[in-house]
Amino acid sequence: MSQMFSASLILLMQAFLQLKFQTRLFAILVITIVSLSLFGCGVKDKVNAPTLLAPVKDANTEQLVAEVNRIAELKSIRGKVDIIFEDTSFAQLGLSEKYRRADGTVVVQRPEKINLKIQAPFIGTNIAEMTSDGEHFRVAVLQGDQKYRRFLKGTNNAEYPAVKTDESKDNQKKKDEQTVSVLSNVRPQHFTDALLLKPIKPRTETGFVYSQSEIYLDEQDTRINRKKKDGRVMRAYYLLDELKTKDDGTLKVVRRFWFDRVDIVRLARVQNYNKKGEIVSDVVYGPQVSFGENAIKLPIEISVIRLKENYKLSFKFQTPEAVSLNDDYPIEAFLLENRWNLPEVDLDKRSE
Repeated sequence: MSQMFSASLILLMQAFLQLKFQTRLFAILVITIVSLSLFGCGVKDKVNAPTLLAPVKDANTEQLVAEVNRIAELKSIRGKVDIIFEDTSFAQLGLSEKYRRADGTVVVQRPEKINLKIQAPFIGTNIAEMTSDGEHFRVAVLQGDQKYRRFLKGTNNAEYPAVKTDESKDNQKKKDEQTVSVLSNVRPQHFTDALLLKPIKPRTETGFVYSQSEIYLDEQDTRINRKKKDGRVMRAYYLLDELKTKDDGTLKVVRRFWFDRVDIVRLARVQNYNKKGEIVSDVVYGPQVSFGENAIKLPIEISVIRLKENYKLSFKFQTPEAVSLNDDYPIEAFLLENRWNLPEVDLDKRSE
């Protein structure tokens, strides 16, 4: 290849010298292009572009709203779940530690009521229980060092400082206390909106407006039949922004809905924003399967990421077909009592 390149270049230069000045500028361009083409014959850099997942489905705003409201028709859910805790304290450094898997039983009912029991897998030891009646929450932390076992009470809409761990402890004790610390910072009402999505109501009732757009993301290939472990794919999404008009006439995002468009249009993610425009919760929804006796299509896995509280908690329903939907539960089911005689901490009084 190098001999052919040299010979071709010599012939071109000889011809170039015989040209008039007016045509030499054009000849320079020709020689440059030919030289680059010949030189590039020996270069075989291969770039693996991410595969665009197909088929990509279309939907309009009305259809996206209808899909949200279909899921939001649920009145209650009761079922067994696998729970994974994840400490995201070092998320900005690209680190997060997944340090506890547990079994759980969750009952949620509108409006904003929840009862969540968390147990160690296989042995069934209670780790924590928590409830919310829609206005107040109660959390019983039952495992870990004695000083972390407590019965917490507070108000759903209030903000409290996070519980800190003792950095002087050895790694195992620190990890145990991290688990308890996360449990102490978990608020049961964080999960009600994730499990029982709030509907999209008419603009005449809320004043909200909605804007639809699309986005394509380069993601890791998580398909079961993927060819490479480190493969990349391009996935298509619709975004549906729920916007509120502020007093100064500007708009702020209240919720952002993500819809996966591959094969079917399904709700894949919901981001919730505060008054400052900051994300307070990021909820990721897994694939939909048939739930309950009526085989209603719902996400089998839900991950709730709370950025300010530095934790992520994921639910995965163990047997979706056995989940009870739309039953009525008495208010007593969502009022946790301190039957363990744990030290009580009233966060409202503590913050006064």
